[in-house]
Amino acid sequence: MSSAVDAVAPKRQRGIDRVEAILGTAILLFSERDYSSVTMTEIAARSDTAIGSLYRFFPTKDALAAAILDRYGAHLIGALDQIVADVTQMTAAGVADALVTLMRDLRHERAAALSLTHVQEGGSEKRRALRAAMIARLSTILARGQHSPALESMAWLLLYMLKAIRSLDQDRPDLTAAVAADACRLVAFHIETAWKRGP
Repeated sequence: MSSAVDAVAPKRQRGIDRVEAILGTAILLFSERDYSSVTMTEIAARSDTAIGSLYRFFPTKDALAAAILDRYGAHLIGALDQIVADVTQMTAAGVADALVTLMRDLRHERAAALSLTHVQEGGSEKRRALRAAMIARLSTILARGQHSPALESMAWLLLYMLKAIRSLDQDRPDLTAAVAADACRLVAFHIETAWKRGP
């Protein structure tokens, strides 16, 4: 799938709000269903957007998919960068809470991004690049603010723990609060172990 036409950035607040509504609706739909079953007409209707406005901001479904992937990557890396910047002033429990909260807050965006990487041209490369960026930042968090390739294996394990937490939320919503509390303790223990080990 190739998008020859890119999304158009809004210039006024009303347009910014409209784009947010479109993206939010599209993210929910793509997180629930596959790419081919979601239509631009449905996105417009569910976001309470005139179809002409939708196409003005996102001329094609490919352009909308690309915008969702870019948004997810920017939100995820931006939040991880903030944790990296603050890590030396945080406790392991505080870092764990921030990481678990981040993954749970972005669960719909992540689900949509995963489904879109399979249909978006260059999606697999974007996914690999995002994963590499995450591992680099998680390694830095585990090294308490220093870059440490030696902690890369612990960063991979941390990444998979965070992914598992999101899956448990989906599989057992009745256990969401308990899973979040246990996840924070597990992640905090992993972080403390890395901090004791050193870079």
